[in-house]
Amino acid sequence: MRVLTFTTLFPNVANPNHGIFVENRLRHLLREQGVESTVLAPVAWLPGRHRPVPAEEMRNGLRVLHPRWTPIPAIGMPVSPWILYAYAKRALSRLLREGCRFDLIDAHYFYPDGVAATWLGRRFGLPVVVTARGSDVTQFPHYAVPRRLICEAARQAGAVITVSAGLRDALIGLGVSPDKITVLRNGVDLDVFKPMNRMECRQAFDAKGRVLVSVGSLIERKGHHRTIAALAQLPDWHLFIAGEGPERSRLPSLAQSLGVASRVTLLGPLPHARLPILYNAADLSMLSSSREGWANVLLESMACGTPAIASPIAGNPEVVQSPDAGLIAEENSPAGLAKAVRAWEATQRDRRLTRSYAERFGWDETSAGQLKVFEMVLAARGISPQPS
Repeated sequence: MRVLTFTTLFPNVANPNHGIFVENRLRHLLREQGVESTVLAPVAWLPGRHRPVPAEEMRNGLRVLHPRWTPIPAIGMPVSPWILYAYAKRALSRLLREGCRFDLIDAHYFYPDGVAATWLGRRFGLPVVVTARGSDVTQFPHYAVPRRLICEAARQAGAVITVSAGLRDALIGLGVSPDKITVLRNGVDLDVFKPMNRMECRQAFDAKGRVLVSVGSLIERKGHHRTIAALAQLPDWHLFIAGEGPERSRLPSLAQSLGVASRVTLLGPLPHARLPILYNAADLSMLSSSREGWANVLLESMACGTPAIASPIAGNPEVVQSPDAGLIAEENSPAGLAKAVRAWEATQRDRRLTRSYAERFGWDETSAGQLKVFEMVLAARGISPQPS
């Protein structure tokens, strides 16, 4: 089966953590016998705004093409699918002229990616599977044009995948047939994220006392500001934040104003390979997001034996289902998060139980489910996979 993976959410040499959850799922899918993929991962380009990304690169044995596309600032949301489609169409045409052949398009993120993907499918006669991952179906549908195009794309797609039941419900609320949706949660690489020597990991980050970690882009919806504010009510804890983004300048000022600056360390963007060391150095991880699809950071933490405190939003209770995994805060506020930490302190579990819980969430089941969806879509179109 020859798959064209299409998404703007994919790592590249200039931004190796961008969309790494898409790459991870694809890598595990390709372990299935007889599945191949080429990745078409357009990169938004604005003069002077981004580090250069090569037009093509190899990542983990995958051929990844990065055609440039130019979103229009301020007014770009309604027209982004058309612009993305125009650039992607040229790139796919070139691949076909080179002799590449594909059985289907595997698209990630509904807007604008999934919308453009269904147009590519129609233009080149390829079935399309679209995976919904979060704000693409919880936020963009608040706007009239994206909502209409997302609904059209869902109807045109051969199948739709969501990474959580919460996102499935959101699509059903938009009028998408439940029969068309398959829930395939993200998994965790249990060979990468695993318990390590905690003393050595703590020394690597000069960690002292009780350690809380918060991992994610430094953007408002990730809630790092709430975690910092919760620290003011947790005098025995130190906080390490890993990530980069527009909140980078605000967070130290907030910590200073709350009197916790000496207990907050901003690590910047960590290479993915160093995250297991950070999780192992921590006593708890915290995710205080205002919205998520399926939060990979929770499973990554648990796989290292570190339980998690998570905000009570859709998706998180699907990940944190047991006291061995951690706790869901009663409310997503500094007081609610601090209360959850204190509750964990009173009943903390053996870290080996946390690791055992995470072992239920490997990738094998998800990869098998994804392959089954692809086969179903091809069968419905009467298509036999192309020979290599």
